[in-house]
Amino acid sequence: MAKEKFTLEALTEEDRLKYEIAAEMGLIDKVKEGGWKSLTAKESGKIGGIMASRRKNKKKNN
Repeated sequence: MAKEKFTLEALTEEDRLKYEIAAEMGLIDKVKEGGWKSLTAKESGKIGGIMASRRKNKKKNN
């Protein structure tokens, strides 16, 4: 089964944030290879925590 190519512009704001954080953590290649399910619970939790923190800070600053 061929993987579809995507652009960050086609994703929701939340998905773009998730990909951005995965890239910052050095996990983007792992995600591209095996999808989000290939991440460990610890890695997924860390991404979720950072996303929540950034959303909170964004709300606070607006």
